[in-house]
This record gives sequence, C-alpha cells and structure tokens, in this order.
Amino acid sequence: MPIYLYWGEDDFTLQNAVVKLRKSVLDRDWASFNYDKISADQPDAILQALNQAMTPPFGMGQRLVWLVDTNIGQHCPEQVLAELERTLPFLPETSVLLLTSRSKPDERLKATKLLKKYAQICEFALIPPWKTDQIIQRVQQAAQEAGVKLTSEAMQLLAQSVGNDTRLLKSELDKLQLYSWSHRQTLEVETVAKLVTANTQNSLQLAGAIIQGDAAKALVLVADLINRNEPALRIVATLIGQFRTWLWVKLMTQEGVRDEKEIAKAAEVANPKRIYFLLQETRSLDVEQLSESLPILLDLEVSLKQGAEPIATLQTKAIELCLLYK
Repeated sequence: MPIYLYWGEDDFTLQNAVVKLRKSVLDRDWASFNYDKISADQPDAILQALNQAMTPPFGMGQRLVWLVDTNIGQHCPEQVLAELERTLPFLPETSVLLLTSRSKPDERLKATKLLKKYAQICEFALIPPWKTDQIIQRVQQAAQEAGVKLTSEAMQLLAQSVGNDTRLLKSELDKLQLYSWSHRQTLEVETVAKLVTANTQNSLQLAGAIIQGDAAKALVLVADLINRNEPALRIVATLIGQFRTWLWVKLMTQEGVRDEKEIAKAAEVANPKRIYFLLQETRSLDVEQLSESLPILLDLEVSLKQGAEPIATLQTKAIELCLLYK
C-alpha cells in the first residue's frame, strides 16, 4: 500500500519511522530526484503532494512524497476531498505518499474515512506518565532490541528516570550499551544509577510529595518540572491520573476486595502486580483525602486552561493539596 498516515505526539518515534520508510523506499543514488518534503502551511500543499505522488520516479527506486504536519484529518475542504477521492485510488505503485500529523484523525470526517480505506495508519502516542507499567514494558522492549541486559531493579530505575521520553530512552540505552559491551554482564541498579542522567524529578514524585504532606519538597519539584520545560497541563494530567488510581485502589480495599486482578481491572491498571505497590502507597491514606484532592486538581486544570501563570498556580494548589495530608 503506497499511502501512509503517521500521527501522534511521540515525535522521536514518529521521525524514526519516517527515516526507516525513506530508506526502504528511495534508492540512495537517486534520492535527491525522488524525495519531496512539503510543509502543510504552503498554499495548496495537499494538491502539490498529490501531483508529485502521481509523477513517475527518475532512475532507480521509488518516489517518496512527505506532507508534513497536515490537518487533513481534522479539516478537509470539499474541493480537496474531491481531489483525494479522484487521486488516491490511482496512485502508482512506484510512488509512496506519507502524511504526518500530531493530532488524531477525526473519525467523523469523510477524509478520514477515505484515508482508512486506502492508507496504512500508524499511531505514535506518548504513554501517559502515570502508566508506569506500560513505560516499563517499553523500556524492557527497547533494552532487548539494544542488546542491553538489566536486572528488574535496574529496569525500573531506568523507566523512572526517562519516563515516557523515547528520545531520552534511546540516548540512555546507547550509553548503557557501550558500557555493557565492555563489561559483558547484566547491569545492576547501582550501575544504572551512576550512568543514567538524573531525571527523576517527575510528576509522580510530585504526587508522592503531596500525599506525604511535604509542601517544601512539592514546591521544589514544581519549580524543577517547569524549569525543565515540562508542560503544566501534562503535570496536572499525570497528577489526576495518579490520584484517581489511588482512589480506586483505596475504594476497592475499603469494600473488602483482596483480589489484585479485580482491583487492577477497576483501577484500569494493566499489570496486576503493580497493585501490591499501590496498596503500600495508599496504606496511610483515606478515601476522604483522595476524594477531596480531585476537585482541587480539576480546578487547577481549569485555571491553567484559562491562562493562569503556570508555576505560581501549580505551587499554590500543591500547598493546598499538601494541607489535606498533614
């Protein structure tokens, strides 16, 4: 199938997929003749891309036309839709048309339905920071692909350090790969702690500081996160997800549920083994505290969306939350 739609916020993984596709499509000696990268903000960008895709390649290999940052999956004028309907079914096998976007295609649009019919659609979504079990799974897969052997504790430390940042994960694994080649051994947690960049000032640590009632630590963590250009709304999304998970775990255990799989299903935790650790985290908390936390977090989210200053607003709400757990 010569048509691809790549979408998602994981820019690093998406760009790697683009590079891989480009290498598989283009002949290296003829690449400059057969590769077109078209920015979506150009006039008639979609029509340009379709016209180029219909053009036979020069020399060896195929032609690759890449339409960058298109919004065709969110908004498609009738005349553009008509051109897509006329052209997509007849794209030559010698051409590959690639469309990329950060936004999810709107399933209700005719253009999206048309792309689903003719294109291979690939999602490159960031794992939510609070889904630590999925992040650990991705780290484990990436480590296996890189040939880096890690103990379970080392794997968890690496996942905690890089979070959902796939670019940082690749960088740290490259470092660990060089070390493992020279030492020929499974890397222990102590080794990873020495080699991996200290990047553990994350939103989950902020959640931990809040339930400990440690306002001073929470204020420092907020400042560090903002200084590292972590988006304020992403911080809040992580906090809301974590507090909701804690609340579900506490509610289930309060009702006498002891089956970890049942608790995991209710709390939407993919790995039931994680429930043991969540139970430890929520042992000293009560349902009322967790229930009162969510309206504060939702109010924080609304304030940020209305344009409130991020660091001051986050720190004010962090103190308010810490007071609940004093």
